[in-house]
Amino acid sequence: MWSGCFRFLLLPFKTHRSELLQDKGSNLEAYANETMDPSLCWRDIAWLKSITNLPILIKGILTREDAIKAIEVGAAGIIVSNHGARQLDYTPATISVLEEVVQAVGRRVPVLLDGGVRRGTDVFKALALGAQAVLVGRPVIYGLAAKGEAGARKVMQMLKDELELAMALAGCPSVKDISRSHVRTDRDRLQSFL
Repeated sequence: MWSGCFRFLLLPFKTHRSELLQDKGSNLEAYANETMDPSLCWRDIAWLKSITNLPILIKGILTREDAIKAIEVGAAGIIVSNHGARQLDYTPATISVLEEVVQAVGRRVPVLLDGGVRRGTDVFKALALGAQAVLVGRPVIYGLAAKGEAGARKVMQMLKDELELAMALAGCPSVKDISRSHVRTDRDRLQSFL
């Protein structure tokens, strides 16, 4: 089973620009077609592993099936990501699929969450749902744009402070104490009606 997001795992840039490009607005579709290789497949992970000793983490996993396949092909880790939800309408929020991926993986490889982390409470929720870590993009970029390096550092400090406050309010003296019982999801709410 393929999720549409797997194709965004690697973005090999072709070495030449197509002469077929015409100036039509932003040329976003042409850019996407030219920079993403639709022939990529799970077998390419074996090739990638053969040319490097670095661990291979696969980004863009959003389903149980793709998580299992990623492990089968030898991924050293999984990054639950919808790539900012910019490529495909109606892509699920990463936090809403995180638990499904974590359960599929078990503890075989680390699972990281990318996307939607704006506050320390988002970090807390991701950890409670099984992520080993979160990746932070936009908030750091915003801080960098506003105040340079000091702004980026301030954003990270704010996230840390908010996480520590959430932990204290939840009675968690350390990250190890954060558990699934600390969060309620939409699925939990629906099951409570049954």
